[in-house]
Amino acid sequence: MDKDNLKITVLIAEDEVTNFIYIREVLKAFNLNILHAENGSEAVKMFKENKDTIDLVLMDVKMPIMDGYQATLEIRKINSTIPIIAITAYALAEEETRAMNAGCNQYVSKPVSKQTLYDIILSYLDIQVKSKLL
Repeated sequence: MDKDNLKITVLIAEDEVTNFIYIREVLKAFNLNILHAENGSEAVKMFKENKDTIDLVLMDVKMPIMDGYQATLEIRKINSTIPIIAITAYALAEEETRAMNAGCNQYVSKPVSKQTLYDIILSYLDIQVKSKLL
């Protein structure tokens, strides 16, 4: 398989510019294609337009227009297996339950450490790279 076909694309749904910049900088170590949605509605639209190339979604749950929970539900209607990681400032058990019920694979509270992001990316991207090789 052509090496370029292994390029991994991550959709980051995050309305706070500083949070997006932080995540983007951490992910630079992985040489990924990064797409940025500033709200849940935009995330769903971008996912629909790039559903064959997006390998991982990092989803802020508190966003304008459409929150991350609803965006996750909408993305799940399109793709039931894409890894979606909820990233939120709300570290409450009921918020984690709500994220998981919406279809998220994992729930991480802000502030997210660089190491935690690395670990998440590595665990999910390993699966995605292997699936692209099959």
